[in-house]
Amino acid sequence: MLTRRHIRVKVMQSLYAFHQSKNQNFNAEEKFLLKSMKEMYDLFLLILKLMIEIKSYSEKYLGKSQKKFLATQEEMDPNMKFVNNMVLKILEDNIELQNALEERAISHWNRDGEYVAILWEEIRNSEAFHNYMSTRTGSFKQDKDFIINLLKEVIAPNEKLYDYLEDTKLTWLDDLPLVNTAIMKYLNKLKENTPQDSKLPKLYKSPDDEQFAIDLFRKVYLNDEELANEMLGKTPNWDKERIAEIDTILIKMALCEFLQFSSIPVKVTINEYLEIAKEYSTPKSSIFINGVLDKISKEYQEEKRLNKIGRGLM
Repeated sequence: MLTRRHIRVKVMQSLYAFHQSKNQNFNAEEKFLLKSMKEMYDLFLLILKLMIEIKSYSEKYLGKSQKKFLATQEEMDPNMKFVNNMVLKILEDNIELQNALEERAISHWNRDGEYVAILWEEIRNSEAFHNYMSTRTGSFKQDKDFIINLLKEVIAPNEKLYDYLEDTKLTWLDDLPLVNTAIMKYLNKLKENTPQDSKLPKLYKSPDDEQFAIDLFRKVYLNDEELANEMLGKTPNWDKERIAEIDTILIKMALCEFLQFSSIPVKVTINEYLEIAKEYSTPKSSIFINGVLDKISKEYQEEKRLNKIGRGLM
């Protein structure tokens, strides 16, 4: 689920927090990095659980409507299409999801159920819901398309949910786009006969990705002074005080990849940090960083300092 770019962003955030706090406790900083990545998976589980809770809330809502003293014909015989949505049923019955929620103590919606009610009302009043509920029967494809659209158009952009996630854990705001994308990919892969013991996506695509995060953080953290020296004289038109701290960190990370990650191509490294700069730094940062990295990478190439092998030669 975690992409290499998001891993780089997490490392950048941890290094920035270190520079801001002047904390010299390396172990604590590394634990914070790994914890922030694991907590992203908690968000993935939390959103899946939210969808299950909305289904449960809608079922209770219909049950209460049926018990009204002066219930209408529609209330007495409600359309159960949403309650019986096959995709929501797969999520509800997934054993691995149930176990993961229990192991990680994801019980937020038990404490903060008002957000479930808020989202249910928004869903119930949406055009997508009315179109979906215009019939009482459908197909698995229709059920899946509706749930994916619901996530994209109603749940993900909900401002109150956004505020709630920000208040609960600040790092989740950066994680939310990637988590929503991961959920949509997961939902798209579901099939009508998906078994109850089907596997959830893992946080890391491979053990190498977790090790990459640890190695990148350690090598930049422990070689900060040497990497700073590599930048000397490479930014002639910029005073040190004018360079954004995020830009300095991104350049150090890129230089570290140039010199100490032999399997990562130089072009990949440069492109990754330019994209990160566009999202997290100043408007002109990507142009500045591109100029610095292009110049230094060519010098490293001439000096035969790159030592790239395998995929790193691409």
